[in-house]
This record gives sequence, C-alpha cells and structure tokens, in this order.
Amino acid sequence: MARWFAIPLWQRVLGGLALGLLLALVWPAAAPKVAFLGDLFIRAIRMLVAPIVLVTIASGITTLADPKRLGALGGRAVGLFAAMTAIAVCVGMAVAVAIQPGKGALLGTAVPKALGAPVPLYDQLVGIVPLNIVEALAKGDMLALIFVAILVGVGTVLTGEAGKPFAAVLQSLSAILLKIVGLVMELTPFGVFALIANAVATNGTGVFLHVGWLALSVVIASLLQILVVHAVMLKLVARVPVLPFFRGIVDALVVAFSTASSSATLPVAMKVAERNLGIGRSVYSTVLPLGASIGKDGTAMYVGLLSVFSLQAFAVPIDAGVLAIVLLTGALAAFGTAPVPSASLFMLAAVLSAVGVAPEQTALVVGFVLPFDRLLDMTRTVPSASANLMVTTVVGQWEGELDRTSCEGTRLSSS
Repeated sequence: MARWFAIPLWQRVLGGLALGLLLALVWPAAAPKVAFLGDLFIRAIRMLVAPIVLVTIASGITTLADPKRLGALGGRAVGLFAAMTAIAVCVGMAVAVAIQPGKGALLGTAVPKALGAPVPLYDQLVGIVPLNIVEALAKGDMLALIFVAILVGVGTVLTGEAGKPFAAVLQSLSAILLKIVGLVMELTPFGVFALIANAVATNGTGVFLHVGWLALSVVIASLLQILVVHAVMLKLVARVPVLPFFRGIVDALVVAFSTASSSATLPVAMKVAERNLGIGRSVYSTVLPLGASIGKDGTAMYVGLLSVFSLQAFAVPIDAGVLAIVLLTGALAAFGTAPVPSASLFMLAAVLSAVGVAPEQTALVVGFVLPFDRLLDMTRTVPSASANLMVTTVVGQWEGELDRTSCEGTRLSSS
C-alpha cells in the first residue's frame, strides 16, 4: 500500500488510462461491467463541486480582508479570462481555416439530434442572480453560486469584527472540503480506467477515421493555446519559467483529460496551485472556482473551430464578417457553457444561428460529432485547465501571493 501511494498521482492515472485502453481492445465485452467505477468517481467529484465553489470563494474573499484589493483581484481575473477566451476562439478559427477539416465532410449521413434552444444572453445575465439559493446549489448553477459566494464573502469582510467568527467557519469548512477532495482524488486511477475502457469499447478506435482532420485540428489548436498563448503569458507577464510550471500542473492536466470536466478538475487544480505552484490560498480559492465557470479556453477554441468546420461542410462562404460574428458569439457562448463533458457541443446552435445556419443543419453537425465527442472533449478540456492555472499564477504574481519555490521543490524563479 505504501508503494502505491509513493507513486505520483499522474503516473497512477496514466497507468489507469493504459489498462482501460488495453481492456477495451482485448476484452471489450468486459468494459460495461467496470463502467460503474467511472460513474462512481464522476459522481463523487461532482458531489463536491457545488459546495467547494460556494465555500472556497467565500472563504477566499474573507482572507483578503480588503474590499479594494478584492475588487482589483476579481477585475483582473475576469479580464484575463475574457482575453484568453477571445484568443482561444481566434486560435480555433485560424486552425480550421488553415486545415479545412470540414471540406467535403459527409454530414448528410449523420442522425440528427434534438437540440435545446440556446439561452439568450439576457437570460444568462439575469440568471446570475438566483431566485432561490438552495435551488441553485442543488442544480449546480455555477454562475449563480459564484454570485452568492461573492456576496457572502464581501458581506463577511464588510461586517468587520462581527464577521470574523463566520470567516473562521468558512475557512475551516474550506480546509475540510479540500481534505475530502484529497481522499476522493486517490480514486482517480480506478475511475479513469473504467471511463476510458467504456468510451473506447463503445465507440472503437476506428471512429477517428471519420473525423481524423477534425481531431487533428483540435489537438493542434489545444497545443497552440497551451504552448504558445499560455507560455507567453507565463514568461512575459507572470515572469515564471514555463517548464517548471507545466511540470507542476501535470496532475491537474491529466485529471482534466480523463474527466473532460473543468468542474471535476477544480479540486486537484486547487491542490497543485498551493503545493506545486506556491500560490496563496486567498488567490487560488477565488480565481480557480471562477475559472471553472468562465475560464473556458478549450470550449472557446472548440466552438470557433467547429463553427468554421460546419460552415466548410455546408459550403457557406466565409469572410471577415462571418469570422467576426463567430468570434463574438463564440466567446459569449463559451462563458455560458456548463463545465461538464460535451456541453460546448450543444452551444454550437447559438453560434451557427448567428451566421445563418439552419437548426436542422446544426443538428446534423451534432449528430455527426456526438458519438465520438468524448475523446475530443477530453482533449479540449486540457487547455481550459491550463488556462485556469495560468491566470491564477499571473494574478498571484500581481497580488504578491506567489511563492516561487513550491513545497515540493518546483522552482518558479524569474531567471
């Protein structure tokens, strides 16, 4: 048992990935029998997400103890996330224009899938203020929970001395939740084993033959967003070396890939932010939950890429005006997308309708991509996780809450 825990988590997770793939290829009939392990793992993670968002943001705000500083931190974080989202849409569109993955795609053979009507921007903005806090918590409405958490945290800070006992309760609850998270994360290798085995056994590796160019585009765009955009921000803005940073966040990136969920990645992202990157709790406990809701580099990149893919497949002329509309609506759609697997695929209707693609055609695109979207979703969740930790690092540097020598020896010096 001691030897098992001595192995780094990311290595155990990769072992689970390899075994799951092997099981799916050698004995696919057995994959459904172990699927419950993956379901239990995902349920355990999602069970923690809503209370973590509510408690850690509120407790993180109380540790700031300075309303002026709170405003600066929140404004900087939101601004960075918005900029990264817009850049990610541009990266996705640029890769799609260069590779043209949708040219000649036979979407007519796909089975249409019913799409829900896109939520208007007005409704998204109004929905940030919940009518019922308990209902928002039960539904896991992240934007509403963030709004409530900010109100609770700010109210506690503004109360002064009378609010300090409640602030201590919030910080204690946050510590307890993060300890529970550590226990749940030890189950990651087993959950990943089951999730991968079931996904490959169900769809087969041959599914990529139908969307090989699309898959390649997703991989290239993800790498560009991480290795170019994020690396430049780390080097020029945060002034930290790139390789130690990415070495320190490997656990979070592997969990992001395996779960395809920004929310499910949140607990381990908090862990690596503190232990490996040396970011102060007052920063990471506020910025990371915020990023899990609005920091959607992967979603934004994919929406931009898949929109151009769809336009190419339907032979719709693409000019600067069309790309500008895709950029605007894609960024807004990414901000409103739930941090769960395949959610970005269904936000496509909001973008394509803005450039004149009929709902029936959009349904064909979804039907074409959905059967094997899981692996693509896993890939594009990685840049979202990387972006959240990158933005948190930059904000930590600006706020003076970045210890450049982590407790595990990852050196984040400015040299």
